[in-house]
Amino acid sequence: MGKRIKLGDIHAIPLPDGRYAFCRVFKDGCIAVYAHISHSVDDLPGEEEYQFVVGVYADVLKSGLWKVVGNRPFQDSEEQWPPPMCIVDSISGEYSIYHMGEIRKSNRDDCDGLEIAAVWEAEHIVARIMGDTTWHG
Repeated sequence: MGKRIKLGDIHAIPLPDGRYAFCRVFKDGCIAVYAHISHSVDDLPGEEEYQFVVGVYADVLKSGLWKVVGNRPFQDSEEQWPPPMCIVDSISGEYSIYHMGEIRKSNRDDCDGLEIAAVWEAEHIVARIMGDTTWHG
């Protein structure tokens, strides 16, 4: 049986250069990856400053590869949700925005600057933290 994923859990993400990034678990299968990177799993981020927020496969968090090193409860239920994300229909090319469990029609301009809704594997998240932007849209 896998580990239970808890909102607000802080996971340490081992990086290939020996450092650690950190992420916080949000609702909707998303994580927020902190801007803070450290040489120690004990050097947790001091503030809620994130590089990016993306969806992640549950097995990434349940595998134990990314160790839980803390928990930061959310101030309220609204804060538990990730920010709005853009959906682009691969057939029609139409844009939508997904936020707090709801999808609404949108346009390219409203999606500008929003993360594309997708579910990421661990290696793609690590690559993005390390500066490889070739995988995501």
